[in-house]
Amino acid sequence: MSIAPYIKEIGRGKDGARPLTADQAEDLMGQILDGNVTDLEIGAFCLAMRIKGETAEELKGFVNATIARCLTLVDCAQAAKAGIVVLPSYNGARKLPNLTALLAQALARQGVSVLVHGPMQDPTRVTTAQVFQAANMPIATSAEDVQRAWESGQPAFMATDVLCPPLAKLLAVRWTIGLRNPGHTVAKLLDPFAAGRVPSMRVVNHTHPEYAHSLTDFLALTQANALLMRGTEGEPVADARRQPKFDVFLGGQRQAELSRATQEGVLTSLPQLPETSSPDDTARYIASIASGQTALPESIGAQASCLVAALQAISS
Repeated sequence: MSIAPYIKEIGRGKDGARPLTADQAEDLMGQILDGNVTDLEIGAFCLAMRIKGETAEELKGFVNATIARCLTLVDCAQAAKAGIVVLPSYNGARKLPNLTALLAQALARQGVSVLVHGPMQDPTRVTTAQVFQAANMPIATSAEDVQRAWESGQPAFMATDVLCPPLAKLLAVRWTIGLRNPGHTVAKLLDPFAAGRVPSMRVVNHTHPEYAHSLTDFLALTQANALLMRGTEGEPVADARRQPKFDVFLGGQRQAELSRATQEGVLTSLPQLPETSSPDDTARYIASIASGQTALPESIGAQASCLVAALQAISS
């Protein structure tokens, strides 16, 4: 079946394009992920959506289609005693050290089960997977691996091509056309445990302030549990130098008492950070914090505390 009718609606330019309903978006994304369309149609879809931008309804449909094609991880939840935090990690480090693995470890040390998902490699950046590997933290290739990591009190990393192979294929289109596509937004919204019985929180991060509005609309529409923030170079971890704004959503509603404001004022000191952004230096830095030789940056500690408090609020 062709997706040409959908492309006709979304491909009329920024002002002429028409938004799809959630059901239409789910059907469209489902056909793409199932490989029922041509490469030319996929390219047209990516470019049309890049120009138009996604609505909350479209994101809902795209995410629903993707979740339906993800590896089933429901059984892992039995190992989650204090709730689950999902950290979608898709940007990596370019200038600053990638400390998503540090946040994952900080949460795990408080009894939280953490799943990080993202690409294994990026030709232009240091990925969280590379930091996990350098730090000898668990890389999961199955649901059983995730459960074993959680039972041992460790966070788990799962590559996108394991969690959802067709999504990984869509993300790879970027290296052909040179642009990100809706798959990248969907990846940052994926929580495989959202519909389960065990409380879960996802960290949803954005790089540009205008995306905060569309993501807020999505969280409200889908009644999601999430921490929305401006990420560090697009990673779901607070900037180690200064705490960003944390907006906590439970059931799609912003919780003022759980949210936190941006750290204001002039910085008078900086935390100790890795010497470089390399995986090895970042892994050594994480180990030094685990051993107590180096202090956990306050902003990352605050983010971990915020997520733990949100999980407790869901459970109460």
